[in-house]
Amino acid sequence: MIRFPVEPMRAALGALPAPNDDANWAYEVKWDGYRTLAFVADGRVRLQSSSGRDVTTQYPELAELAGAVAVPDAVLDGELVVLDDAGRPRFELIQRHERQVVFHAFDVLHLAGHDTISLPYEQRRALLEQVVEPGSNWSIPRHQVGDGASLLAATAAAGLEGVMAKRLGSPYLPGKRTPSWRKVKNRVPATVAIGGFTSGSGSRAASFGALLVGVWQPDGGLRFAGGVGTGFTAATIDELGGRMRALAIPASPFSAPVPREYARHATWIRPELSAQIEIAEFTNEGYVRHASYSGLA
Repeated sequence: MIRFPVEPMRAALGALPAPNDDANWAYEVKWDGYRTLAFVADGRVRLQSSSGRDVTTQYPELAELAGAVAVPDAVLDGELVVLDDAGRPRFELIQRHERQVVFHAFDVLHLAGHDTISLPYEQRRALLEQVVEPGSNWSIPRHQVGDGASLLAATAAAGLEGVMAKRLGSPYLPGKRTPSWRKVKNRVPATVAIGGFTSGSGSRAASFGALLVGVWQPDGGLRFAGGVGTGFTAATIDELGGRMRALAIPASPFSAPVPREYARHATWIRPELSAQIEIAEFTNEGYVRHASYSGLA
């Protein structure tokens, strides 16, 4: 019996399945928001975050979701998103919650007294569409079987994060990260200047944690654009760390104060090195999001 709270199934980061395996997978848009589970019972809905917190009172616009479910009790898995004026989900908008959320339901764990997690993906998806009536603040987004490349290309053209690939026949495994679900992200290349680095920890305690990067402005100033902490090989860490330490300076090279969460562990450098990175996007605040290092420019 699925009971509140439950840890959701997780996806592995990966690439599209091979062309000869494509027909064995279903594809959905990857929504950029908060992973959320909805527990429906006794005409009411209770919302759980991916970390297990009860977030029901934060989203009163979803109180009527229970009335759209055609069975007495259900547990739905999905994503809370907030859409911009162009209809695209924007992560910074859901962080601020200045607009009402939409719950995109994409799986069902329990229906009418019976757990459904052992059923194959395609049966769970069919049940979901049968029992949930779409509303103004919730929906069952479309999915397709096969031709993942076309959907990925469409999401890139629309400025969306990417796609989820889910193997047909696969069960729902609460709390597990499994290759049966893959998140395939669109990546955007960008060039940034390196203005500092943070202290490393663990295996990187003797090197650096993340690059502190910026974007040159028309007036010659360097606008801070956040941190880049992934994409480094061991050889890159050693070489880049040495080059950055040789450029160390006592004060920040950025044109405005750097937020304390970055600055408190920072070593500043002359911004003579430029890095090629891949990102999901630049946020409205001008920060890189989901950034990965590719090499020096």
